[in-house]
Amino acid sequence: TLFEAIATEALRRINDFNSQDMANTLWALACVGWDSHEFFIAFGSAIAERLAEFTGIHKSQLYGVALYLRIKWPNVDFPLARHRESLRYAYTQQESAPSQ
Repeated sequence: TLFEAIATEALRRINDFNSQDMANTLWALACVGWDSHEFFIAFGSAIAERLAEFTGIHKSQLYGVALYLRIKWPNVDFPLARHRESLRYAYTQQESAPSQ
């Protein structure tokens, strides 16, 4: 499928991604309900290793993904879950603004 191709290519090229690319990719696949916890573990591991590069807005975005993963697969240990507090903090620091 299209999403399988996107996920496969994203994992293959992850070292070429900057923090915004990584956050947007994870967010987009979560939004469409991509049903591969293996992808979220692998991609999330790469994000966790580079979390210091992420801005507050991107960490806030990742907090939303972490919440989604926790609801979708409550018994799976995702790398982002280990950073839940710092991601939540970033989320609470973002100024509320309506979607465009």
